[in-house]
Amino acid sequence: MRLLNILVLLPLLALLTAPPVRAQVTFGSSGAEGDPFRRQQWRVPSPDTDTAAHALLFRPPGAGPFRLAVIAHASTQNGLRRAQMPQPEYRALTAFLIARGFAVLVPERLGHGATGGRYVEDQGGCDEADYVRSGRATADEIALALEDLRKQDFIRKDAAIVIGHSAGGWGALALANADPKAISAIIAFAPGRGGHANDESNRICAPHTLLAAAAEFGKAARIPVTWLVAANDSYFAPAFSIALAEAFRRSGGKVDFRALPAVGSEGHWMIESEAGVKAASADIARVLNLPKPMATKKP
Repeated sequence: MRLLNILVLLPLLALLTAPPVRAQVTFGSSGAEGDPFRRQQWRVPSPDTDTAAHALLFRPPGAGPFRLAVIAHASTQNGLRRAQMPQPEYRALTAFLIARGFAVLVPERLGHGATGGRYVEDQGGCDEADYVRSGRATADEIALALEDLRKQDFIRKDAAIVIGHSAGGWGALALANADPKAISAIIAFAPGRGGHANDESNRICAPHTLLAAAAEFGKAARIPVTWLVAANDSYFAPAFSIALAEAFRRSGGKVDFRALPAVGSEGHWMIESEAGVKAASADIARVLNLPKPMATKKP
């Protein structure tokens, strides 16, 4: 009788001690194409193998293969703001690139919005900020998304571009050590970390540490960087941004720095507006040697 009880309990014991069943992580399309610009929900890998990062993919008409542009969004050390962050789209910039034949991926990184998860690019406190580590963590996330899209038949395997904004731009600088055949150019809109320290304009956490980190990224840089900053950027003002770019250049990085006119009430967000993209369009087109916009049929 005792043996029978043991035999009955064995399956129950196996269930209780078995590891939890994890939901399968899937990548690629997660929804049908829609307007505008063949907009489609997408999922890309993240540093957390159990989490697929949310993304938006936009494509021009046709089957491709298209050159790929990956746009890396800004971030914040404030956990609540990160959690409430809407999926970034950068509509004006996306429209500009699609009109010139690019497919555009805008991935949402870990610790932000609907993707959630741990914030792997945390820079730490102001006094002990680790800007090299945080930048490289961001670069790794950008690279994962880019490599995953490159597997698609409609994406070219070469000559991708990375466009980064603020912390996303900082990660793009860290990614400048990648293969120049795979990534032909990097455009960084006001790259940096630690801006608006304690929510104060023109105050940066540990600025000398940030300068040293820019120099560190420049040592291994192989991809040319175009560095764009608006005159009224209160996160990383042109004067400080020039110092950052020079630190990157002096240690070996190739950078073309451009200070652009003031845009809106806060130039740090110029990349998100039509006026900002218009102000930067000539520099973007020149650096990337972009063709003229694709002709559209009249109704």
